Amino acid sequence: MSAPDNASRPAVLTVVNLPSFYLEPLRKHFTVYERLHETDPDAFDKLAPSIRAITGGGESQVPSALMDRLPALEIISIMGVGYDKVDVPAAIARKVPVTHTPDVLNDEVADLALGLMLSVARRIPQADRYVRESQWLHKGAMPLARKMSGARLGIVGLGRIGKAIAKRAEGFGMTIAYTGRNQQKGVAYPYHATPKALAAEVDFLVVITPGGEGTRRMINKEVLQALGPRGYLINVARGTVVDEPALIEALQQGVIAGAGLDVFENEPQVPQALRELDNVVLTPHMASATHETRQAMADLALANLLAHFAGKPLKSPVPEWRAR
Repeated sequence: MSAPDNASRPAVLTVVNLPSFYLEPLRKHFTVYERLHETDPDAFDKLAPSIRAITGGGESQVPSALMDRLPALEIISIMGVGYDKVDVPAAIARKVPVTHTPDVLNDEVADLALGLMLSVARRIPQADRYVRESQWLHKGAMPLARKMSGARLGIVGLGRIGKAIAKRAEGFGMTIAYTGRNQQKGVAYPYHATPKALAAEVDFLVVITPGGEGTRRMINKEVLQALGPRGYLINVARGTVVDEPALIEALQQGVIAGAGLDVFENEPQVPQALRELDNVVLTPHMASATHETRQAMADLALANLLAHFAGKPLKSPVPEWRAR
């Protein structure tokens, strides 16, 4: 716990362990209580009336019950593009703005999406093991893999990151189609009204839609069946968007060819059945995990807090706050 709060240094509660490159500058401007509601409930009860802000990462839980304990709460700043575990309607009802860090991670997430596509199609992790385990020496050449260039790509959620993925895929000569809540004006790519309809027309289905109840298990058994035995699923969105048991069954039974997954339903727990499969590439929710991008995310999360307490416009409020 840091030094007591005073009028010149607003008190901020962190709800996850923050990286030092965010925590250290945060401490220069604010009195920071690190996960005090979890580490010292008695102290939290005493200090809660003075806490004016919450900050955390994209997976941070900020339920209405926590807000209820903070009568002076003025802002919630999330260091991440996703904020589906923040009770945004409750925050808006309290007139508490919620901010996040979009745009600064578009390139990194798009890069990883393409990396997962290449890795699962060309079986790059398996090829690495093939060399390390001397199988090349003893068994000869690996079995043939799948070509990605010129294939058909479907994007579920053509937002900022979806468009960055599409731009990269164009460089591989891929044809591109998409689905989303609505067809977008000025977008030349073919639009399909549902993920199932899109999946039936593509070889690679990339999921980059927001999480939350509105998209929970959107990629279900029927979508995977439509994708088919030569199709690959790539998820760089949220684990909750995919019906994980249905995906495991589809991978085990050859309903789809393979998957590249950066996110999972109950992170960091990943089902043993997924970890045992040879037709998946798994990464630990690392799409934005580069020094450059995480620093930019931290800078923007801090900038939102500083702007609020200086009485200036917020840098990047969530869409629900802008539309209120």
